[in-house]
Amino acid sequence: MDGRVVRGEIEEEPLVHLAARLPAFRPAWRQLVSKQHGHLVDHPSEARSPEPRFLADFAEQRVAELFPSLDAALHELPRATYVAALERKDPSIGAPDHGAYAQPKPFRLHVPYYPHMRTQTAAIVLVVTVAGTTGAGTRDPIDRIRESEIKADLFALAGDAMRGREAGTLDELTASAWVAERARAAGLQPAGDNGTYFQFFPINRLRVSTSSTVTLDGKALRMGTDVITDALVAANVDAPITVADGDNVDGLALKDRVLVIRYAPADQAVQDAGPRTQAAMRVWLRGIQQKVSASAPAAIVIVVPDEAADQWDRVAVQFPRGVYELDPDGTAPARAAPKGMPALYVHEAALAGPLKNDARLVAAVTTDTFTYPSVNIVAAIPGRDARLKEEYVLFSAHQDHDGVRYPVKGDDIWNGADDNATTAVAVLAIGRAFAAQPGRRSALFVWHGAEERGLMGSRWFVKHPTVPLKSIVACLNGDMMGRNEPTTGALLGALPPHRNSPELVQMALDANKAVSQFTVDSSWDDPNHREGWYYRSDHLPYARAGVPALFFTTLLHADYHTPFDNPDRIDVAKLTKMTRWMYATGRKVAEAERAPAFDPSFKLERCRDSTGNYCGRPQD
Repeated sequence: MDGRVVRGEIEEEPLVHLAARLPAFRPAWRQLVSKQHGHLVDHPSEARSPEPRFLADFAEQRVAELFPSLDAALHELPRATYVAALERKDPSIGAPDHGAYAQPKPFRLHVPYYPHMRTQTAAIVLVVTVAGTTGAGTRDPIDRIRESEIKADLFALAGDAMRGREAGTLDELTASAWVAERARAAGLQPAGDNGTYFQFFPINRLRVSTSSTVTLDGKALRMGTDVITDALVAANVDAPITVADGDNVDGLALKDRVLVIRYAPADQAVQDAGPRTQAAMRVWLRGIQQKVSASAPAAIVIVVPDEAADQWDRVAVQFPRGVYELDPDGTAPARAAPKGMPALYVHEAALAGPLKNDARLVAAVTTDTFTYPSVNIVAAIPGRDARLKEEYVLFSAHQDHDGVRYPVKGDDIWNGADDNATTAVAVLAIGRAFAAQPGRRSALFVWHGAEERGLMGSRWFVKHPTVPLKSIVACLNGDMMGRNEPTTGALLGALPPHRNSPELVQMALDANKAVSQFTVDSSWDDPNHREGWYYRSDHLPYARAGVPALFFTTLLHADYHTPFDNPDRIDVAKLTKMTRWMYATGRKVAEAERAPAFDPSFKLERCRDSTGNYCGRPQD
């Protein structure tokens, strides 16, 4: 959405081992490796940059802390051969093997949390075989959604070992492989690309290059270590400096000069984290920029003392990441960084000494572009009705979060337990129930990648669905389903103008009455709501595409997008009830004679702007 587990002693498995041993990955990797850039993650100046290439330089990093071994049957390619092929940029590696992943058996990752997994899988397969031959009168297997399994899955996916599952990183791929294995163990069939559980897609990334050069008063500074930019910008500067007295900039002649100003941290408690909390230093800088903008300085240099290390961490967190974009249509022009006046944060300890007026700043700030992979996990349970099985009820979640960032109170892993490991494991539980008794319609399960980058996985899937988009009769999406009052749950898409299927809404309300009895909060569905919550999760691209869609959630809390969103803070009992509500809604859709109709009067309105007034109505 736009506690802690102690790490165990777990053997590491390099990524090249996973790549070599999982034929399912190879077709998608071959396609990306053979792209124009030559690597999954390429850097135009590899010799000068510490940015690792996606496979070759990540080979010795941790791919799956939870996966100490893989079946010997998948040891198809020696590790050294795979690394060598990647180093040669050889697009021929990993010839497509469409059938190797089509059956559940070949993909077995040993997961320490689940020593009983293979026994359970055999039992599930037996249940599916029996259930597939029964009629509609068979007992609804809602009791297959078990709190104990949801909790075990939650603590695995949101534990420290997954390192926050940041999109476009090895950690997201680790978590995605874990989700795929749990889906396989539940008896779900692969429904991604090439007969696999995976649908890879490219994320385009633009950032300030670490090969940029900055020299201040004759001292060369290392971009990314001694100096970072405040924002993505391309610039060339060669100008004298003016050193401010404290933070007083009144009356300074700054045209075509560089303002140098020292940040003095205020006496205050350490800031909390979260999207509502900006770095105090950046807020301070915005005030300085506003004051001097009319003077047209060539650049601003902010000298950051050692005592402001916490502030440095907060402004630096985005620097190595840059900005991310998705081009699902393949038609967008390449993005270039804007040219303008750079603002540079400089470590005071990196300077040669105190700066004086008329010393010079010489800087060439350039940018690099990358292509990173993210992945959707896609699985299905075929329907039992010959006439309706070509229609799908989609259960939607996302598995990524914020990754490893700056520490707050000693914790630097932003686990994302509620956001959104809760729904990711809920969808696994729903899958187990449908595997035990398929619906008349088929059930489709999509764990979307890179949601936190801007709903990228769902935007990609809508443009590149693995089943016909028109065959998806409902999208039931969940995000953040395990916090706040035990007796309340929220349903978005339930009120106009966001309601795009009154029949689907009624099914959800009837399911709640039957199985969960939540007091339903739809107030956040209001287009005037300050948070614009309806627009911030993966149901949105489906709703835009004309698919009846609902959003199940338990709403915001103080730990949102902080390192404190940990699994031990989740109300697992409430999460289990939310899971059963989502499942029961989908079961009603799956069994109905007629699919819920799309409301042609549906429209999307984002009633918000930067002033705080929303469609002319001030908010409380």
